[in-house]
Amino acid sequence: MSTVWLQVGQCGNQIAQELWHILGLVNGSCGKMDKNPFCSRDGKLSAICVDSEYKVIKKMQKQVKKGLFRESNLIIGKQGRGKNWACGYYNKPLNCEESLLYNTMERLRKEVELRDCYSGTVLFHSLSGGTGAGLGSHLCEEIRDEYPLGQILSVTVAPYQTGECPLQHYNVLLCLSWLQRYTDGVFLFHNDDVLRRTIASQGKKNLQDSRVLSQVSLSSMNTYIADCVAGLLCPVSNFQTASGLSIGVEPWELLRAVCPAPTMKFLHVAQTSTRGQVLWDSMVSSVTRFLAPESSTGDPHYSTSLLSVVRSNHCSLIQPQSSAMKRLQRAYGCVSWNPFPLSLWTASYDMRDSTGQRHSLTVCANHSSIIDLLKHTVEKAQKMYSAKAYIHWYRQYGCEGKDFEQAFDTLSSVETEYYSARE
Repeated sequence: MSTVWLQVGQCGNQIAQELWHILGLVNGSCGKMDKNPFCSRDGKLSAICVDSEYKVIKKMQKQVKKGLFRESNLIIGKQGRGKNWACGYYNKPLNCEESLLYNTMERLRKEVELRDCYSGTVLFHSLSGGTGAGLGSHLCEEIRDEYPLGQILSVTVAPYQTGECPLQHYNVLLCLSWLQRYTDGVFLFHNDDVLRRTIASQGKKNLQDSRVLSQVSLSSMNTYIADCVAGLLCPVSNFQTASGLSIGVEPWELLRAVCPAPTMKFLHVAQTSTRGQVLWDSMVSSVTRFLAPESSTGDPHYSTSLLSVVRSNHCSLIQPQSSAMKRLQRAYGCVSWNPFPLSLWTASYDMRDSTGQRHSLTVCANHSSIIDLLKHTVEKAQKMYSAKAYIHWYRQYGCEGKDFEQAFDTLSSVETEYYSARE
């Protein structure tokens, strides 16, 4: 009950909606507060849904009628943001009270006032969309300024490297730099990685077959991301009181576990699950299957900290010093200078199946693979910027050269921090 959930743009709203479905909240019933810390005392979901277009938000009207969402928390603009970060960040109507930014911050203020104790905001959005990246960046800045003691966790998605939009490298550059400056942690999902893991979870083996790739729906990929978020943020046994009641959702405990250094906050998240008999070593092999062992330059990847969340009625069989957890640490390349790189959280059942038939392993790592995305983004954006490609599309909304230069400097400093943290 200390967290506000903020869904921004098409991608952010779709992922969050999948999350509410996984948690069984789409029927409009939050149930007891100790079992559903995602809701307020009145049983309404503590979520604000924002988009510059109507098509995604309108699907949530059914949940409003069922009593899950407050209708006033559905905030809709009158036109899209053209997949342009500057349009999403700077574009304001003449009447301030009609702006998405103003209306969203007003609803956030009212949600904060409903909290017993406001601890922070979880933001769902994308890195490449005009609303998700641009407005999402501005909201992070405003929330940090308005509630400096509250923490901000971003759940965001990077586009395919092969390209989704001609402006995506600029959008990713600018959004990542804003997230670095104003958030406390970022669950960073890559569409390429999510696609591979979604295919594998469906039991398909030929990951290079174009026919197999085309059969994977966007909804399936969103479900995988939402599964990972639920696996990390649902209550666990480690944070139960003596009476057996959960103290609530733990995104802030998670950030303390995996983001000990404020300059290194980009987190790699992966999950695997099985039904029936569970073999933890096999699940570790599955979750680390697509983990890149080294960077594009040949340097071994490493993790400064690692969180493993096990949800199973057999979780008592797995301990921090077990062979499966040691294997997990080796696969993620935990640094030697951290004496306690692994945190293990457990829950007696998986949120998707309370009968105990489903077992899941979710891993969150402060992993150096972010360097590859940073280098790719900076190199592509720098080439475009040097050629002055599409710059006028940003300047027309007020985005100046200093925004780009500051973004280049910010991401370069992040890359340096990750290199220097190597053992």
